[in-house]
Amino acid sequence: MNFLNSEKRIIGTAVPLFALRDSETSVCGEFPSLKALGDLAKDWNLNLIQLLPVNDTGTGASPYSALSAFALHPVYIRIEDISWKGSAASKEKIASMLSDFATRYAGNKRVPFDQIVAEKLAILREIWNSANPAPMKRIEAFIKAQPWVKPYACFVAMKSRNQDKPWWEWREYRNPTPENIEKFWSDPAFSNELFFHAWVQMIAKEQFAEACRYVFSLGIDIMGDIPILLNKDSADVWFERRYFNLDFSAGAPPDMYSALGQNWGFPLYRWDAIEASGFVFWKNRLAYADVFYSSYRIDHVLGFFRIWGVSNSEIDAFLGRFIPEYTIEYHELAAMGFDQARITWLSKPHIPASVIDEALSSLSFEAALQAKSALFSQIGSEPLYRFNPAIHGGKDIQAILGDGEITGRVLSWWRNRTLYEVEPGKFVPSWEYSRTTAWGTLSENEKHVLEALFARRKGESLTLWENTGKKILGMVSGSVKMQACAEDLGAVPPCVPAVLDELGIPGLRVLRWHRKWDEAGAPFVPLADYPVNAVACPSVHDSSNIRQWWEEEADKQTVWDLLCKAMDGDSAKDTAAPEKLEPADMVFFLQAFATVASRFAVIPLQDLLACDVRYREQNPADERINIPGTMLPGNWVYRMKPSLAVLRADSKFSAVIREISKMRQYSQRGVS
Repeated sequence: MNFLNSEKRIIGTAVPLFALRDSETSVCGEFPSLKALGDLAKDWNLNLIQLLPVNDTGTGASPYSALSAFALHPVYIRIEDISWKGSAASKEKIASMLSDFATRYAGNKRVPFDQIVAEKLAILREIWNSANPAPMKRIEAFIKAQPWVKPYACFVAMKSRNQDKPWWEWREYRNPTPENIEKFWSDPAFSNELFFHAWVQMIAKEQFAEACRYVFSLGIDIMGDIPILLNKDSADVWFERRYFNLDFSAGAPPDMYSALGQNWGFPLYRWDAIEASGFVFWKNRLAYADVFYSSYRIDHVLGFFRIWGVSNSEIDAFLGRFIPEYTIEYHELAAMGFDQARITWLSKPHIPASVIDEALSSLSFEAALQAKSALFSQIGSEPLYRFNPAIHGGKDIQAILGDGEITGRVLSWWRNRTLYEVEPGKFVPSWEYSRTTAWGTLSENEKHVLEALFARRKGESLTLWENTGKKILGMVSGSVKMQACAEDLGAVPPCVPAVLDELGIPGLRVLRWHRKWDEAGAPFVPLADYPVNAVACPSVHDSSNIRQWWEEEADKQTVWDLLCKAMDGDSAKDTAAPEKLEPADMVFFLQAFATVASRFAVIPLQDLLACDVRYREQNPADERINIPGTMLPGNWVYRMKPSLAVLRADSKFSAVIREISKMRQYSQRGVS
């Protein structure tokens, strides 16, 4: 789908589909809810709706942990809109089930995701079993047009038969073949179940596509979200194993927010296999997304350039490496004067006996002796130990010691290495190499020559990353008509913005993080100086919303001055920043933000709702969608407080939001 508003300055809102509340009786947002949201966006003079992923995640609420790169989540199907023929008794039964369903969940402040999924699937199954809800030829045509449907349906059915265990714990069919898939579909014991899942996907596609067409008819673009990574326990990894590297997990290196990095648990891609196939997996994935969206956000676009790979034997992501990356060879270190003993000293932790004995002192004598024997080997007759060769990572250490303070100390020793040996005889500097014990024992000259080698290898890797990203992203952006956008947060190599600009792909700029980090005090970038080729946001689904950030973290006066200057230019007067953002303050905040020079300005829905005391939660933390790196019960269950129907009827509030939208029209800087 071509981007509709390519010649305009974009102002839109971002929302998880499940958070929408059509009316007071709706249970959660559904595909047809987009129509009501589109009408509201039209009233508010918005020209973009950005959605979080809507792929099938089973009973898991996180939209970034999908069972399929293609399949839509059945939770978003509006059952009342399904046309089917059945007996009067079956119709009455379904009506009763829907009524009970709405009674239980409609008034919930949060989305009880797993419960809603289970009950919706039960009702869909009742419809399927009570009558033929769609002509079989229509279902078969859908299956033929979408090659992913057959393996997906088999995966979901087999997962159910294996008590929802991950595929690598199944009794059989852990390594399926195309012949296995065809056998399932011709087996009467399986076929009814498989056609049910195909029918569900067909209904989901039809409802979603119809809703999107309606929104497009209003002149409003829809931005979808394409997570670069996939759940290891997914239909694609199960069936398309050749495209995935299961020896590593994807993650992020240590940073100011996560001292040990982030281990996401998602497998890496085998890009060589994907490229050899003509990128068919990604082309098919984007082609299906093109049915629904006119734009798409590539989540973690850095992964197209290089990704932080962590051995599956590790718990955290501290010991990792970028893939691809040029390594340091053993012979290079030897040529610099480092003999085998010195290289071992740099690449393997050495722990004094006294340190080990002190750490294990809280254990019984026998338990301490067993743990020491299982974990460590003495170096000759010295009072010095190294980890046993059988210890491959943090998971092995945890398996021996369990959880607790002792495990934490031993893990810190495991991470204490200057060089990380990623393959036999191949090394990369550990993320915090200069803080390691071994580094402190080197001479200044040794440090100098090593750091020069590290810098040279990083420069070579930068060229590799640039070429890799350009090749993959060129394929991605060129295979469909949708406008690509990129989430490029994190430790961004300098080649990334250059490649994005070259390909016309806007990156992401979040107000609180878009600062001049290389200058004293890290001042905020003025809104007028934001790059044109960017999507600017005041907050995102992985951050606190504006109000919570303001109350708990923000440098209030500095940010307020930034906003005042955006509204009044150099003539802005000194105005004291409010302690809390009351509705009028939120309106001013968003009006100022709307002047941002970037081509896109996208404001999360809950930040817009905060412009009226009736529509905001009293506690701004209740409007947060997700806290990264946590499994808190409040993640991914946010629901908007007012219904879309109530908002649509509120002409005064609509006028307030239109005043924010107008700032995009009045402020034309940055647009040619």
